[in-house]
Amino acid sequence: MSNNALSYDFGSSIKGLTGKTIGTIFDETAAQWPDKLALISRHQNIRWTYKQYQEKVDNLAAGLIQLGLKPGERIGIWSQNNAEWALTQFATAKAGLILVNINPAYRSSELEYALVKSGCVALITSPSFKTSNYLDILTGLAPEITASKAGELASKRLPLLKTIIRLGENKTPGMLNFEDVLQQNTPKDLEAVHQLAPLLQFDDAINIQFTSGTTGSPKGATLSHHNIVNNAIMTGYTMGIDHSDIVCIPVPLYHCFGMVIGTLLSVVTGATAVLPGEYFEADNVLEAVEEEQCTTLYGVPTMFIALMSLDNFKDYNLQSLKTGVMAGSPCPEAVMTQVIREMHMEKITVAYGMTELSPVATQTTMTDSFERRVSSVGIAHPNVEVKIVDETNKLVPKGGIGEFCARGYLVMMGYWDDLEKTNESIDEGGWMHTGDLATMDDDGYITVVGRSKDMLIRGGENIYPKEIEDFLYQHKKIEDVQVIGVPDPKFGEEICAWIKLADNQQLTEDDLKALSLIHI
Repeated sequence: MSNNALSYDFGSSIKGLTGKTIGTIFDETAAQWPDKLALISRHQNIRWTYKQYQEKVDNLAAGLIQLGLKPGERIGIWSQNNAEWALTQFATAKAGLILVNINPAYRSSELEYALVKSGCVALITSPSFKTSNYLDILTGLAPEITASKAGELASKRLPLLKTIIRLGENKTPGMLNFEDVLQQNTPKDLEAVHQLAPLLQFDDAINIQFTSGTTGSPKGATLSHHNIVNNAIMTGYTMGIDHSDIVCIPVPLYHCFGMVIGTLLSVVTGATAVLPGEYFEADNVLEAVEEEQCTTLYGVPTMFIALMSLDNFKDYNLQSLKTGVMAGSPCPEAVMTQVIREMHMEKITVAYGMTELSPVATQTTMTDSFERRVSSVGIAHPNVEVKIVDETNKLVPKGGIGEFCARGYLVMMGYWDDLEKTNESIDEGGWMHTGDLATMDDDGYITVVGRSKDMLIRGGENIYPKEIEDFLYQHKKIEDVQVIGVPDPKFGEEICAWIKLADNQQLTEDDLKALSLIHI
């Protein structure tokens, strides 16, 4: 390797960027494949064609406009995976509203922070999810709801929030029902949707997603039509997805993985999107793949581990699968090997991304060797620049470890109402600093070795948890592992491995010591 070979690369492609809004892309797809299945929500027994999908999206957009919501205003959605979430995603885009994704796991204080920080004037909410009663949480935050006329909330703690739209058939005082908003529009309201379309710009903000850091309050990553439309297009292009594909989406829609690489990617390619359930359940996912003949499956490594750990895993026919994405955290080589061999996903790709990057920045390709796909997160996405830098923001030689940075159309607009945090993450050159440590080889392939804050320093030696985790994953008795640092008076930090064993397996401390990697 030449000392002059520095860690910079860019993704070239015959696939150029598009300057279209989400609404324009949606309408083009619906016009091209009106009778093709667009969205399947298995737990709701919903199967919509693109024509039906489009009609409902337009009706909801018209209903939101009739409520008086204006382009640029923020509307939150607090719900588990369902067809209404997908409708809201596209309807708000057509109405020019900025959709604020709220984590279904949020409790009262987190919900209050997200609504106030983003300035939501409206909220679409599920009545409940798992152990959380959303209606009780909302009325606890804003007891004025029950005495308010729907759409006219005046809350002390949520001063900008005026309208709450609830899912489900039951009525709640002070709230509108989703179905009523969907059906109450007039021809004039629908015409307003169509008139608005050419006025919306692809650089308009369209989405706020709160990302949790290790310290401080969540930050609202703000994304544009341009950010996420093009990222969905480029991810689909890299995977070879087209209108013949059926995409299984077990990942949450409130996250970029679900709403960009899932529902939006399906629309930009004309594929069919399948929601196997309200949230990830291994048996529901495998049933969806088998019964809907899904060709594509997404997930983080722990999801794939859970799928293959089911006692009846081998009873499912997964022959229809061919590709997918494994991302969200470092992908253990042993798990990837098993997915390719036992789930028939010969063309599965590994991607690296984060919400602030819309989300995918690098990805392996369909033609990459097995070794490439199990040892890296791929190369720079089409139309994206990547580099690895040291603590002084200088490029490191190829093969050297440094912080991974990306630049291009995919970099977020910034953190909502937080210029200071934005400037800490996006430098003057337009590079997004991810905080992840990585290396780049001579061919531009990126390997993530861990978070910069996750690096362990034991007696002055830099130790990267992923290297240890990858080694331990190879043990047939180990199902999952996480390596962390714990304080140590002698070495400053010592290594601690949290290990989940496979079913009906036992492993002693002496067994681990015998692996010769961990010295306790």
